[in-house]
Amino acid sequence: MGRAVTMNETLYRYLIDHSLRDLPVLRELREETAKLPKAVMQIGADQGQFMALLAKLIGAKRCLEVGVFTGYSSLAVALALPANGEIIALDVSEEWTSVARRYWKKAGVDQKIDLRLGPALSTLDTLISLRQSGRFDMAFIDADKGNYLAYYERCLELVRAGGLILVDNTLWSGDVADPSKQEPDTVALRAFNDALHHDERIDLALLPVGDGLTLARKR
Repeated sequence: MGRAVTMNETLYRYLIDHSLRDLPVLRELREETAKLPKAVMQIGADQGQFMALLAKLIGAKRCLEVGVFTGYSSLAVALALPANGEIIALDVSEEWTSVARRYWKKAGVDQKIDLRLGPALSTLDTLISLRQSGRFDMAFIDADKGNYLAYYERCLELVRAGGLILVDNTLWSGDVADPSKQEPDTVALRAFNDALHHDERIDLALLPVGDGLTLARKR
């Protein structure tokens, strides 16, 4: 049975050196974020490039992002969207998203990103009430793990048939596969993975990209 190759530091560096097509603004944002106390929350450069490629592959124009942090994933995807593309980005932190705003503007994509501060579930419910169901091409979920299933259900409503939902951290440093790990976030992610595995509304792939990246295509 084929398995993913074990990714040590040497092989990861090879992957980056032979795959990443970096832009200075993306590199600068990664470097600034790396100095922050919660730097581990940022996705890797390879994952950002992969998400941008997926956006292009499905011809995405309207996207959702649940969990912004310093804006790396939204920046990477915004750069891949057409000039009339849009990301509605949801977060609760003015502090972290102030960094995101600076880099969105520096990259010239700030007009593509509509940042909405406040509880994401409430914002998603508002979008549904405003008849936005089926109006989005892609969604990315990377926020508090306990609400992953709730975010997913709302994103599934908002994304069109054939649209894509990406979900971060679904391997959780391998803890999801260790029954002895019973921390609340681990338990929540385990339940999330179980639920999507049996969800007939989607086509599914769980990839060993970053800390685990789930791809769910709405049928």
